[in-house]
Amino acid sequence: MHNFSSALTLPEAATTPVGAEVMRGLTATPKTLSPWLFYDEAGSRLFEAITRLPEYYLTRTERGIFAEHADAMLESAGDGTVKMIELGAGSAAKTGLLLQAATRRQGKVDYVPIDVSRSALAEAKRRLEAEIEGVRVTPRVADYTEGIAEVPAAGARRMVLYIGSSIGNFEPDDAVDVLREVRKRLTAGDLLLLGADCVKDRETLLRAYDDEAGITAEFNKNILVRINRELGANFNPRLFRHRARWNEEKSRIEIHLESVTAQVVRVPALDLEVRFAAGETIHTENSYKFTAESIAAIVERAGFRMERCWTDERDWFGVYLASAR
Repeated sequence: MHNFSSALTLPEAATTPVGAEVMRGLTATPKTLSPWLFYDEAGSRLFEAITRLPEYYLTRTERGIFAEHADAMLESAGDGTVKMIELGAGSAAKTGLLLQAATRRQGKVDYVPIDVSRSALAEAKRRLEAEIEGVRVTPRVADYTEGIAEVPAAGARRMVLYIGSSIGNFEPDDAVDVLREVRKRLTAGDLLLLGADCVKDRETLLRAYDDEAGITAEFNKNILVRINRELGANFNPRLFRHRARWNEEKSRIEIHLESVTAQVVRVPALDLEVRFAAGETIHTENSYKFTAESIAAIVERAGFRMERCWTDERDWFGVYLASAR
């Protein structure tokens, strides 16, 4: 049930990015919220904690691939200077391995991290410029592909990093659209370095998204805390349970917040009441898992040509280099 202060006029908060997404998602059937809402300051900090959990193999596996193959990745970029642009960079914890390889190859490297978290970008700039001689960091606070076209090549080939399997948060057709938008902002011969998680056994996948320490559950519930803070809602996070499910048919992990009881939540800034039945969920995230064939299909449809792939010894994660056609 929802009430609007006027049948013709939405509340002012409904025109903001957060308000519009909450209005759309909590009045939908079934209820959903976009995962970008996770990443306020607290959410970004919690996600960094998730990446260090023993169950969360993704970050350390991808880091291991970079540690072993970063020089080969830069060599595969071809002749000339490479300028690196990273989408959803966060604190750029793994990117240093690639930047070190770039400085070994070309002496200096320009790095443009793009992220919605100003604090994470500030930390990345401070740390990377202090730790790696020859790196110049120019952060951009923006969402995904915004700003890429404004990064001049200036004689360098642009390499866009989209790592951490962030591409898995999108429906397959939407993933193609995201990469197509990236491609539009590049010129032929520019590069995409894409990290993507691979299909594996169900138990390993579920543990990665429902850790024993409960950090992922806290991260999931932080979306409710953010709505409370920014829109004046009265969500009680203790009345919601974190749920991770493996959807074999769609090859994805699904993350939900399940209402443990029948309840009504009010969101005053949106003049909104949201009714939950016991057991009803808010679907907050998907994380698709890929085969080499399924990720290649997405990359090719988006206007790139697949060039090379590097994986770990268990084939749990893949890093793919593609060039703009």
